[in-house]
Amino acid sequence: MQPTLQAKNISKQFPGTLALDNAQLELLTGEIHAVMGENGAGKSTLMKILSGVYSADSGEIYLDGRSISPSNPREALMLGIGIVHQELSVIPTLTVAENIFPGHLPTNFLGMVNYRQLFHDTQHVLEKMQVHVNPRALVETLSIANQQLVEITKALSSNCKVLILDEPTSALTDSEADRLLGLLRRLADEGVSILYISHKLKEIFAIADRVTVLRDGRYIGTEKVSNITPDHVIRMMVGRELGMMYPPKSQKTGAALLNVRDLRLPYSERGNSFELYEGEVLAFAGLIGSGRSELARALFGADPKAEGEIVLNGTPINIQSPKDAIELGIGYLPEDRKAAGLFLDMSIKLNVEAAVIEEVSMGGFVAPPKERTLAEQYVKRLNISTPSIEQEVRRLSGGNQQKALVAKWLSIKPKLLIVDEPTRGIDVGAKKEIHFLLRALADSGVGIIIISSELPEVLGMSDRILVMHEGVIAAEFSAADATEENIIRAASGQKSE
Repeated sequence: MQPTLQAKNISKQFPGTLALDNAQLELLTGEIHAVMGENGAGKSTLMKILSGVYSADSGEIYLDGRSISPSNPREALMLGIGIVHQELSVIPTLTVAENIFPGHLPTNFLGMVNYRQLFHDTQHVLEKMQVHVNPRALVETLSIANQQLVEITKALSSNCKVLILDEPTSALTDSEADRLLGLLRRLADEGVSILYISHKLKEIFAIADRVTVLRDGRYIGTEKVSNITPDHVIRMMVGRELGMMYPPKSQKTGAALLNVRDLRLPYSERGNSFELYEGEVLAFAGLIGSGRSELARALFGADPKAEGEIVLNGTPINIQSPKDAIELGIGYLPEDRKAAGLFLDMSIKLNVEAAVIEEVSMGGFVAPPKERTLAEQYVKRLNISTPSIEQEVRRLSGGNQQKALVAKWLSIKPKLLIVDEPTRGIDVGAKKEIHFLLRALADSGVGIIIISSELPEVLGMSDRILVMHEGVIAAEFSAADATEENIIRAASGQKSE
């Protein structure tokens, strides 16, 4: 069988980085083909070359046996290759219909948009895709999952033969992810060829037919998923045995570090009370929208709280802003590192010093030697892969971006560190490094609050687990007593049996 899409000997150089080095890929008709590798392996770069976002420095691309060289995403889409990026590109203030048919809206004889025809055509496409949203709805009113489906429908409305998906479930709940995977299997059965990038091995083994692994920009191999195990894929990705993903847990904790008393979120009728001890890793679990992140942001002063008291080391504190929290030794890694955590167009050096600018200054001016010493210290400590501390953060892989964000908050020497989805969208090797780093911080006496939608991470990292439902702590479990089943039951608002 002739492949639908082939990439041969693709190379791409960025300043200071060889992103791809003679990489290759083969995609069959109606196949779901996973592309895996650690952050920085070249997966996203290859996908952007295939979809016209980047041009390759060398190599060839064939679609149905014909050589192609798309110079932009629109040209790639006209050829039959569509991509849905990890960061959605829908326009929130436009309707579903306007997002699905951009650039080719139906018009009447006066040249004006024929909205009746547009909504009719959109409804037809949505029904074919089994996507149940209103064509007239503004995209900003949809859930992230439905926005994702609108993006996919947009690509398929142009009769694309190849659909590329980059971390499509990173912001979805388990049920939303299952719904998306079901749609992709239907599309593959209809002959659409799918390239699927994900760090979630469970998804890969549930949906993919074959998997190609890249490492350091090079092609490592392609295997049928039915012939291999997750451990085999991990060895291909990292080139070594990864070992335990989670570090041993603490056998003891210190005195109470944080006491939260009746802290009520603005939309909730009840308050939340809990303690965090020195050296403890306390996990917050719950469904998306349960209030986990809102509670964390209220503790950090980024969002208002309706009422409640916060006591740190036995002293009541009044946090009105993140600046207040930082001065008290509280750090917060937000859920979305790109939108809320990092200055992407700035260097690693400037990001690391952002929360402690006074400490790298003398006489009111930033002191370059202090800047360099601070940045180099954390680049080395966290093993950030970069040619220089002057490298722009946006040029780093996802895992190294996350490490840069961790470095920013470690620089304040925190007493309390809140981490929201600390390993979202990063590879297994980087995940392990961050897991062990967080446990090492806890072992040094730092109190850690971790928010995660990945239940294995919650169970593997925590000493104690609090489960939230509709803005309120609904259950508490010790690490020894917690199971995925009782966490899900509490997160859904069901009482334990």
